[in-house]
Amino acid sequence: MFTIGDFARYGRVSARMLRHYDAIGLLRPDRTDPATGYRFYGAAQLTRLNRIIALKDLGFTLQQVQAVLDEQVGPEELHGMLRLRRAELEEAMAAAAARLARVEARLRSIESEGRMSADDVVVKSVAAVRVAELTGTAAGYGPEDITPVIGPLYDRLFPLLGTVGVSPSGPGIARYEDAPEGGGAVVVHAGVTVSAPVGPLGDTGITVVELPPFEAATIVHRGSMDGVLPTTQTLARWIDANGYRSAGYAREINLECPEDQDKWVTELQEPVTKA
Repeated sequence: MFTIGDFARYGRVSARMLRHYDAIGLLRPDRTDPATGYRFYGAAQLTRLNRIIALKDLGFTLQQVQAVLDEQVGPEELHGMLRLRRAELEEAMAAAAARLARVEARLRSIESEGRMSADDVVVKSVAAVRVAELTGTAAGYGPEDITPVIGPLYDRLFPLLGTVGVSPSGPGIARYEDAPEGGGAVVVHAGVTVSAPVGPLGDTGITVVELPPFEAATIVHRGSMDGVLPTTQTLARWIDANGYRSAGYAREINLECPEDQDKWVTELQEPVTKA
């Protein structure tokens, strides 16, 4: 038999946790001294303790852990619970990876302040262009808001164009505008250059629009759009230093979009006017 301290040490848990498990009936001591109240545990109870900790680490509540260990949950239900938890963990990992990418982009922006060359910024007249696009709304303009919206829009756009026999005639064009409801929300337009007539494309939800010409300050970004921040801030500094004023969100022209996003080439076209 082990004292509660020894059992806690072998199980790599705290004695306080063991007292709590005892209180809720999840793991009771093998014996309790009636005179002193001291708890004693048997080595065989390490098996149950290990299962408790493993299920807790998977994210189950203590109530769920008790139901599983007391066989109140059948094998099929347990399998379903584990699959659901796996999906939740995978989603959390993806979110954490995206958050890390944003932090790294912000760090690169800080590290490159004053050092990134603005020599590649070019002011040019952008011609009118016709695009077929799907539209959605993002809660904000940050990558964490835009990416979950624009990715699925593009995933739907090209297959839907195929169903109505429309082929792209030029690069993809993403553009943004403030949402009518305000609050920082942004309307996301995921489009691609086409030569189809202006108007809706059947019942696909795609609309063909004619985008008017405008004057733009442009810069080319190389790499994933998750790391675009240093490029956009270089463009912003150039605009401010050269007597221009931004007239809206920058368009993103997808010049090269291989499967490896680190090899993407995107031209940013920010509408400008003379300050």
